[in-house]
Amino acid sequence: VQLQASGGGLVQAGGSLRLSCAASTRGFVINHMGWYREAPGKQREMVATITSGDSTNYEDSVKGRFFISRDNTKNTVYLQINSLKPEDTAVYYCNSRARRLGRTLEYDYWGQGTLVTVSS
Repeated sequence: VQLQASGGGLVQAGGSLRLSCAASTRGFVINHMGWYREAPGKQREMVATITSGDSTNYEDSVKGRFFISRDNTKNTVYLQINSLKPEDTAVYYCNSRARRLGRTLEYDYWGQGTLVTVSS
């Protein structure tokens, strides 16, 4: 699975961004997709995930501000991020858990990351 993330940038606190992640999935079956972030000096953390059945899960600090969605026709997952705070500054990584057709083991695949910088 190849993942291409985009949409990051510099935004003022209180602003919004929409991240996109396009997945090349030929030969794979996608289970869930999600967004993770890695702030300077911190470990990578889950931000939001969405299953193939559109069930979502969010990290507590982003609930009500971040919204994940997916368009299966485009193999794309989105992250709408609103009311941005300086502490949201991080590299945001797209993730996909998938298995090859005919196989049962699932693996995590990662995009290259897109930087979100929030100024106060």
